Amino acid sequence: MAVQKPFFPLLFKCLLTTCYLLVQCFGSSNAVGGVGQGKLGKWQLLLNNTGVVAMHMALTLQNTVLIFDQTSSGPSGYTLHRSSDGRRCLGLPRSMTDPDCSAHSVEYHIGRNSVRPLRLQTDTWCSSGSILSDGTLLQTGGYGDGYRRIRYFKPCSDRRCDWNESSDSLMDNRWYASNMLLPENDSTIVMGGLRTYTYEFIPKRSSSGRSFYLPFLHQTNDRDQHGNNLYPFLHLSADGNLFIFANRDSILFNYKNNTVLKTFPRIPGSGSRNYPSSGSSVILPLDYTNRYQKVEVMVCGGSTTGAYRAARRRNFLTGLSSCGRMVITGKIHRWKMEEMPGPRLLNDMLILPTGQILIINGAKEGSAGWNNAASPSLQPYLYEPTKPSGKRFSVLSSTNIPRMYHSSAILLPDGRVLVAGSNPNNRYTFRNVSYPTELRLQAYVPYYMSESNNRYRPQNVSVQYAKHGLNVVPYNEDFTVTFFLGRRPNNLVEFNVYSPPFATHAFSMNQRMLKLRSTGLVRENNGWFSAVVKAPPTPTVAPSGYYMLTVLNGGIPSTSTWVNFIHT
Repeated sequence: MAVQKPFFPLLFKCLLTTCYLLVQCFGSSNAVGGVGQGKLGKWQLLLNNTGVVAMHMALTLQNTVLIFDQTSSGPSGYTLHRSSDGRRCLGLPRSMTDPDCSAHSVEYHIGRNSVRPLRLQTDTWCSSGSILSDGTLLQTGGYGDGYRRIRYFKPCSDRRCDWNESSDSLMDNRWYASNMLLPENDSTIVMGGLRTYTYEFIPKRSSSGRSFYLPFLHQTNDRDQHGNNLYPFLHLSADGNLFIFANRDSILFNYKNNTVLKTFPRIPGSGSRNYPSSGSSVILPLDYTNRYQKVEVMVCGGSTTGAYRAARRRNFLTGLSSCGRMVITGKIHRWKMEEMPGPRLLNDMLILPTGQILIINGAKEGSAGWNNAASPSLQPYLYEPTKPSGKRFSVLSSTNIPRMYHSSAILLPDGRVLVAGSNPNNRYTFRNVSYPTELRLQAYVPYYMSESNNRYRPQNVSVQYAKHGLNVVPYNEDFTVTFFLGRRPNNLVEFNVYSPPFATHAFSMNQRMLKLRSTGLVRENNGWFSAVVKAPPTPTVAPSGYYMLTVLNGGIPSTSTWVNFIHT
């Protein structure tokens, strides 16, 4: 007679199998609001050694990425064949000790997945930057011989371009300053710095070229906490004035006549948000539906009160888990507070092509500074601004590489996020420390790049404007966007443009996204489509320059193409 198997163990196994299949099909909820398995994204290791710590990063219109560190950290991980004076380095003992035998900047070629060395002439430690209308990176300040230096990098296609130092100089020392590209013909404002409570313009706005005192920078300074107002968050409002956030406070500032127009409410809660507390900030995407006039800023993370001094004593206080959103236009201003899935500082905030916000890199405890943070934040957060409150955050796939102090992240044209850097040590140190110098280069691949979405993804995007040719469009003009889609498009086809920022110390300067108006989506032959899209109305809304244009089909973005908005 056959032996009858027990019923309950079989039932238990069936239930386990069913649960497993449900998780595989529908995904597991890992965070506030829940996110399906298909939305977690994944990580790619691109290079084991870039040679240089990514204290600063910037995407160029040649689809390359500038990566650079300070020059005062000793030899880097990239040994040059010869020093700047022509002496041989490679293979000689001096290459191990002479910083002039090391590259402190490289250019990463996205398509080739390789780097080439660049040569910095002065120290860029904790400097700032902005990208001008022709795609040139304007780079300012630093430390020591770099305090008042102005540098330029004009990207090229032949891989022969390098850093150029200007004969002009800044009026004041700019160490931990912030830059903002202004609407007026490539004018840039450079603001703040350690014990520097002024701002100035490049190019200079008067024959004296003087800097201008801003009491707000002095008032927000915590002397016993190394400032807590360094790298102030700057955002250009739709009225042409400047939103400035430092420490816990913020103002609307008319930089043309040195006047504070509004003092906004203090962000609720204790702690600070700016360096060395080092939270982050973005301006949420601007939308044509309100003529780009609703401007809302978001600030996330930072350090607890007293965290900097405590960290110097090796006591790492838990960071802030709160975010605040506030509309800075109109007459009513109130911070709306939300909680991230966990505490975070040293965190980058990036606007994805979908308009969602990615919060990536950083730590859970401590503050910025040499060896001042602990407990790395390995899981990025996704924030969806248009979802109901309480359902906006989700936790994404974890990396296994800590990205602490002096790490950076930027958005690439294909939709991935490039992640690099981390060096809480004052020299390149690879052993016997809690967090070694990190030279590996990664990409975080968001959910929208999964293969299952490829059939919905617009391809071969191009821009045409009859009067100026390809990719060059005057303000407030209609232009044509063509793209290939092998199937019927979703009911929601969108066109977003994004200004590539300069990223350093948890803040992406000049980051900006606009959702453009489009009309007349037309199906052409063999899967091709075209649409008429309206350029931004003025440089106040979108300062002149190169933007990454993305076509979204039902929320699935194309690879971006470059469009240049210009004055006529």
